[in-house]
Amino acid sequence: MFLNIGWIRGIIKDVHVGGSRFFVFLHTMVKRRFFIRFDFSGTCFHGWQIQPNAPTVQQEMEDAISLLFGEKLQLTGAGRTDTGVHARNYMAHFEINSGTGEVEIRNLVSKLNRFLPPSIFIKEIFEVKPDIHARFSAVSRTYKYYISRTKNPFLTEFSWIYTGFLDVPSMKEAAGLLPEFHDFKCFSKTRTQTRTTECQMFESFFTEKEEMLIYHVRANRFLRNMVRAIVGTLMEVGKGKLDLNGFRNVVENGNRSDAGVSVPARGLFLEQIEYPEDIRLLP
Repeated sequence: MFLNIGWIRGIIKDVHVGGSRFFVFLHTMVKRRFFIRFDFSGTCFHGWQIQPNAPTVQQEMEDAISLLFGEKLQLTGAGRTDTGVHARNYMAHFEINSGTGEVEIRNLVSKLNRFLPPSIFIKEIFEVKPDIHARFSAVSRTYKYYISRTKNPFLTEFSWIYTGFLDVPSMKEAAGLLPEFHDFKCFSKTRTQTRTTECQMFESFFTEKEEMLIYHVRANRFLRNMVRAIVGTLMEVGKGKLDLNGFRNVVENGNRSDAGVSVPARGLFLEQIEYPEDIRLLP
């Protein structure tokens, strides 16, 4: 019989000795799960997920954490990011055996930051309940896309510089229409293996800060290339090539060829990933 009560896991074996009956508990190794919250600049990486013959954030971090623990550890991320896309507060999880000392965990943040390149910064590591998953337990994700309205050499890696005319009020109105829809096939990369193109979008709006035009979008999930395609289509509205009715038709018709081109990856940030409030395992 297998016993699984909280952190107690093992097999209860029925043993008979000299006419007496005993139940012996055979302890099995328990895995503890930890979340890592961190930022990364995607400029030098081919996205999060490990790829052959290409530098990725996952590979960089797995190499560092495996070196510190002296064993091969695997990280599971909250989702893919495209080449050149940046992230703030990205989440990933890993598992270790229950016997690993608390001191190792407590000092892991500072040690990892010393091992990792300047493009990756670990903010926090905390233990979570064993059934919490970095990807599948997330309830929403927030992206922002930064459009610089003036040429600025200090923003070239972290925004898309566009100095032409834009009808920003029309772009704001078009962005506000998107939460009305549920199927975003027109913004999805073609020939993907996704089972559905439906998403629940909670927010879609623009803000302006000094010379920066920033698009904000929050949803329960996103399709491949979706945010960059949305911004590219909103740019068509801003340039006067697409009116509000035309924008609505693009979404309703679901044809990727009708939507705008994908804007450059360098302006896109995965800003926040939300989880249920009770995921942490309290000491």
